[in-house]
Amino acid sequence: MLKPFTSHHMPMTIRVGFIPANRSLLLKARSQQTRWNRSSHELAPRAFFLTQTNSKPTVSCSATGPAENVTKTRLSDTFRKRIEPIKEKIPKHVLEVIEEELANLDRKEYGLGSTSSIYSYLDWLTALPWGKCSDENFDVLRAEKILDEDHYGLRVVKERILEFIAVGNLTGNPEGKIICLSGPPGVGKTSIARSVARALGRKFFRLAVGGLSDSSEIKGDRRVYIAATPGKMVQCLKKVGTENPLVLLDEIDKLGKSRRDPEGALLELLDPEQNAHFLDHFLDVPIDLSKVLFVCTANNIDRLPGPLLDRMEVIELAGYTADEKMHIARDYLVKTAALLSLIENYCREAGVRNLQKHIEKIFRKIALKLVRQQASAKAVLDDFMSSGEGSIEMLHEYLRLKELEYALGGGPMMEKSRAVAEKFTIDESNLADYLGKPVFERGKLYEQTPVGVVMGLAWTSMGGSTLYIETTFVEEGKGGLHITGHLGRVMKESAEIAHTVARRIMFDKDPKNLFFANSKLHLHVPEGATPKDGPSAGCTMITSLLSLAMKKPVRKDLAMTGEVTLTGRILPIGGLKEKTMAARQSQVKVIIFPEANRRDFEGLEESVKEGLDVHFVDEYEQIFELAFGYDH
Repeated sequence: MLKPFTSHHMPMTIRVGFIPANRSLLLKARSQQTRWNRSSHELAPRAFFLTQTNSKPTVSCSATGPAENVTKTRLSDTFRKRIEPIKEKIPKHVLEVIEEELANLDRKEYGLGSTSSIYSYLDWLTALPWGKCSDENFDVLRAEKILDEDHYGLRVVKERILEFIAVGNLTGNPEGKIICLSGPPGVGKTSIARSVARALGRKFFRLAVGGLSDSSEIKGDRRVYIAATPGKMVQCLKKVGTENPLVLLDEIDKLGKSRRDPEGALLELLDPEQNAHFLDHFLDVPIDLSKVLFVCTANNIDRLPGPLLDRMEVIELAGYTADEKMHIARDYLVKTAALLSLIENYCREAGVRNLQKHIEKIFRKIALKLVRQQASAKAVLDDFMSSGEGSIEMLHEYLRLKELEYALGGGPMMEKSRAVAEKFTIDESNLADYLGKPVFERGKLYEQTPVGVVMGLAWTSMGGSTLYIETTFVEEGKGGLHITGHLGRVMKESAEIAHTVARRIMFDKDPKNLFFANSKLHLHVPEGATPKDGPSAGCTMITSLLSLAMKKPVRKDLAMTGEVTLTGRILPIGGLKEKTMAARQSQVKVIIFPEANRRDFEGLEESVKEGLDVHFVDEYEQIFELAFGYDH
């Protein structure tokens, strides 16, 4: 007869041998093993807490015995000592919750999951900077100096920020306003926020919300979930250690779409009427965020939800001019040659981030050349010394490379080091050797504007650009218009309106001209891979159609922009500065803008307006005279 089972060192190991019919013995063995495993798992959090509190218990940590009262008392004392110096500054409702949780901790035994949850909760709640604020500085002159040190240009933006600080100087605090810095990538939105924090004497915290699709990222997880954590704002306060930091919500226009409602969480966070009682799901007690200064950044504020945008003070940052980029490159990035060629041929974006990348690329290539020359010097030296003989040319080469090697080694002969550095002079003639073929070619697409082609001006979140409208005759037949160029719905409607207005104008100017009535036309906007939309190309489309109908080209140095109504009225456009800079880059001399944008143009820097002949119109008849009323 077999023995039911044998066991050694119970309950660590169980060796089972049994008759299949004897199920009760098997179940008993499994039950004992399960109890042992559960006890072993419960020891893990207990050991963690003992380590965290630096306690040295003399009692046994067996799986079956409860934790001693002295250890539990030390755990709760850790939090009591933490809150004692700031007890008077902690809100009453928060203090009541802390005391209640400490009492729960004293009652619980070690090893239970609820104890771990209580410990984590108290650790977060007592670590927040209750009543601790940075000393603020509302000195406008100091703030202006810091902004000028960190950023070149941006006159209007700096003025708006200084106004904001001045109000804080008079009222004692800048609460209640949320700044939104809107502009293309690379124009300095994030760095401006850092400068404002430095000027005010506040701690800085950056929170990237681009792609955020879950409100729990902001408001935290509920404590019922395993591994629950507070939201980003609570983590921010713990990290910076003050109640009044400057928090940058970066790329808020790229907020993700989800049923978990991140927009609602941001609305509660930014609304001055609500954030004084902000409720984090993990802490489950109201927190005062009214002292936090929120600064948001966005590339396109049109993507922002209306309720969020309504609570923001929007400050727009336009792109930099070529002159401003030159100053930034010389004074803030690097001192080097060929900057203007680099800016015009490789870096036409609105900001300067790409400019810095190209300069770094040049330096990397120079570094590689220097290292290769140093390696070459060593190789020639080794060959010469090992052979024991060589020509005079080899000796001269050896001496030259030896000098180079010494200079690269950083010796005291600074003149030699400078002489080596001078060998790598970057100018317009050799810029392509370091950066490759220019990304942007100088000049216009057409040196002489053909019939049916007119230059328009466009604007995106990346900056301004020129936009040609091309129209050509297809075949005789009933008047019709085919449209291509990857155009959006609004731009297609603008083309249809332009066709109608052009036919009316042609009939008024020359009733005998039946070109539109008897011709099928094709209107195209080049660079078909790039999506295009918006109403501001209306006047350009009309001019292109009329040029084809009259077989008369427009003047070659002309560009225009403006929305047109069915009655020929010209409506205002956006992105005027960006469009003006794009026209300058294409050597345009004459620009037509809507009359409603006159004040916007007058507010531009002189370096942007210099050398341009700008006309402001409110009727298309004025554009007709400017475009066609000239002598060839």
